Amino acid sequence: MTDSAEKLSSQATQRAARAFTRRTLLKGAAAAGALSAAGPFIVRNARAASGEVKLFAWSGYISPEMIADFEKKTGIKAVLTEYGTNDELLNQLRASGGAGFDVIMPTVDRVPNYVEYELVQPLDESKVNFDGCIDSAVKGSAGMGGVVDGKRYLAPSDWGTEAIAFDNTVAKLQYGQASYGDLWKPEYKGQVTVRGHSSLIGIALWLESQGKLPHPVRQQFTEEAKARANFDAIIKVATENKPSVGQFWSNENEAQGAFRTNGCVIGQTWDSSAATLRKENLPVRFVAPKEGALAWMEGFCITKGAQNLAQAYEWINWYYTPQAGALYSNHTSINTTSKGAEQYLSDFNKQFFADAYPGDALDKLWWWPIQEAWYVSIRNEYQDRFLAA
Repeated sequence: MTDSAEKLSSQATQRAARAFTRRTLLKGAAAAGALSAAGPFIVRNARAASGEVKLFAWSGYISPEMIADFEKKTGIKAVLTEYGTNDELLNQLRASGGAGFDVIMPTVDRVPNYVEYELVQPLDESKVNFDGCIDSAVKGSAGMGGVVDGKRYLAPSDWGTEAIAFDNTVAKLQYGQASYGDLWKPEYKGQVTVRGHSSLIGIALWLESQGKLPHPVRQQFTEEAKARANFDAIIKVATENKPSVGQFWSNENEAQGAFRTNGCVIGQTWDSSAATLRKENLPVRFVAPKEGALAWMEGFCITKGAQNLAQAYEWINWYYTPQAGALYSNHTSINTTSKGAEQYLSDFNKQFFADAYPGDALDKLWWWPIQEAWYVSIRNEYQDRFLAA
């Protein structure tokens, strides 16, 4: 890609990220009301496909109920393998040359990495029931990594956030005042849980809000010199505050365990981590900080070496039904992109979403930009320095 093309791509990505909010998702869902009311999409060629589909998905995302529903409605056996991080997924797929699985579930900003390494194939859009996906998710994902060089590689499945989880018997946080900076208050020393690389972005947003960052945070995703200048400022604050960290987490189980058994009372976690703990009746709450919750989108990609291509498309189309999307959201407390799913959401999840994103929190979501390979390398370098400090 030329320098001018990279600049245009970066600008388009930033415009897409700024324009894409949960409100646009909700608006798209509302506009789809008449369509979803007409009845769920019937999975095409269901029994005719038979066979199996090999899924490689985030740990804890695909429930036994989802597998059972898919198999009942399609006659296709779903074989599930789980991973804990984007890097684990990428490394596994690189090791196998894109073989061994049919469907993977990366975050949209990392899709260009898979395309660069020739690990995924463009979707045949004529075989995907995009009418079952919220329109704004399809359109928004295009400029955030889902479309590369004019070809679509990702079918959006869900979106969620990383924000502030806290024990409300200890930390009294309120929306509008809660900040990424709260993690580093002296009273929480040794009781904070964070993920290495994303906590550095939380610190970056906190510093940016105070005018203490050399460059705007988004610019560090587009220029190496600005990335290093920012990370130099970020790592200084991170290492100074490392004694506050009681546990680093890298996956769902570790984030939950930090609160459940390891004495943490506040942290920067995924929404699903806090929701699981709240379902256990632990006093853990989740709220977007005033700098904006880190927002991400995930989706389904078909691997380069997929052996069960027809079945892979059946999985995506099954997911794009209201009932399947609701099974996913009720299990994970992560927002599905399936049209009409909101009518099947549990009362718990409706309340959790309302508590997490009050006021103007939805308009302040901070969508992850595309993370190209050079940026991931620098990010990991500084993350390792933080972990080793």
